[in-house]
Amino acid sequence: MKRLLMMGLMGALIAQAGQGQEKKDAAPKKDAKPARVAHISAAEAGPDFAIQGEYEGTWGDLKAGAHVIAQGNGAFEAQVYPGGLPGAGWNGTDKVKLKGDSTKLEGAGSTLAIKGSEISGTTAKGEKVALKRVERKSPTIGLKAPQRAVVLFDGSSADAWNNGKLDAEKTLQVGVLSKAKFGDFTLHIEFQTPFMPNSRGQGRGNSGVYLQNRYELQVLDSFGLTGENNECGGIYQIAKPKVNMCLPPLTWQTYDIEFTAAKFGPDGKKTADAILTVNHNGVPIHDKLVLPKATPGGEGKESPGPGPIQLQNHGDPVRFRNIWILEKK
Repeated sequence: MKRLLMMGLMGALIAQAGQGQEKKDAAPKKDAKPARVAHISAAEAGPDFAIQGEYEGTWGDLKAGAHVIAQGNGAFEAQVYPGGLPGAGWNGTDKVKLKGDSTKLEGAGSTLAIKGSEISGTTAKGEKVALKRVERKSPTIGLKAPQRAVVLFDGSSADAWNNGKLDAEKTLQVGVLSKAKFGDFTLHIEFQTPFMPNSRGQGRGNSGVYLQNRYELQVLDSFGLTGENNECGGIYQIAKPKVNMCLPPLTWQTYDIEFTAAKFGPDGKKTADAILTVNHNGVPIHDKLVLPKATPGGEGKESPGPGPIQLQNHGDPVRFRNIWILEKK
């Protein structure tokens, strides 16, 4: 009898241990990554989108600009630029970093409150801060094609592109290559990155404009970042932009490009490098930049003769419109 009681007790303990293990295994995992989302309209983007953006005003006695960047789940980061926004007064070096939520930002001894479209508070020295949300627009948005230009996309058809597809808004989807090839040219192109608050770095609105399918001018939602060669306006692995002119996601932006192709001799050897000038949202970010090599992702090498324009598919719903090109003679 005693032996039977002992066996019963051991069985109960084993069963309890098993139940505890089942509960432990069923517990939700901690530090799970937030769902990857890509909003292509303000209507679906949620309340954080209304806070993210550019702000202008004063930081103590100084004129200042700020970028407020959504980080997902109500979290925000901000960069304050003494002198004004990038391309509009900032000196390119000094800045103040803050973090917070939809109501408050803190950093460098400063505490700022967010209310509606305004940010207010005090600096570490007790000086007043007053910033108001603004929406900058590229001066070349909607720029019309000159008479001799080839219109690659105007919203009516994607026939000028291999694999060309329109979305519901009559914009051009990524993953296309122009059927025509070009040598030296002027190119105007407009693009829009999606709102992806849960993503970071290269996972946030990634695409690229490939010139002659040989040189990549990066497209990325790098709003508020430092501006590197793999961020918006960068020439991948070659040069970073002089200033990060990336506007907030879902803002239509422009590249205005002057391109001179590399030259080759009769023996097929290169005699001169390609040269590139780019204005991003009306601000010069590359001025007669020498391109010593091709970049990865397109043809992968330099060669004689013209080449097509590629709009890279990197898995994000970046959209394009108003694309025209004027060949130089």
